[in-house]
Amino acid sequence: MVVIQVLREDWADPALPLPAYQTAGAAGADLCANFPPELRETGLVLAPMQRMICPTGLRVAIPDGYEMQIRPRSGLATKHGITLPNTPGTIDCDYRGPLGVALVNLGTAPFTIRHGDRVAQAVIAPVIRADYRVVEALDATSRGEGGFGSTGAR
Repeated sequence: MVVIQVLREDWADPALPLPAYQTAGAAGADLCANFPPELRETGLVLAPMQRMICPTGLRVAIPDGYEMQIRPRSGLATKHGITLPNTPGTIDCDYRGPLGVALVNLGTAPFTIRHGDRVAQAVIAPVIRADYRVVEALDATSRGEGGFGSTGAR
């Protein structure tokens, strides 16, 4: 098992859970909105097409050789249009700053994010580093240079 070290911000609400898996088979651990005291009662309103960084009140240390992928929650996306503009977001193993979730409202109505709401999920994944090299030619494949949509209509 990979251990992710977690540090709460001084202002963070310690009553909120750490990232947690909701079922035994879940790939992602839910991340909660953790607002400073002055925003906990009102929450934050995300207008249609507005983007914002939602604080989690956490900082993390991810082991070398891994990344934390921040992904949308399917229920928020399908019911309200709340998703991530950079999905999946990547938290690198050498980052130690605040863990924020970039959110965007693609829906048609304003959406209020409340203190403690589960806003995204974190997936821990291994990282394979590559060495990039210039070559004279690439090997041929059956697809060749076919780009977007080239493999069929569906």
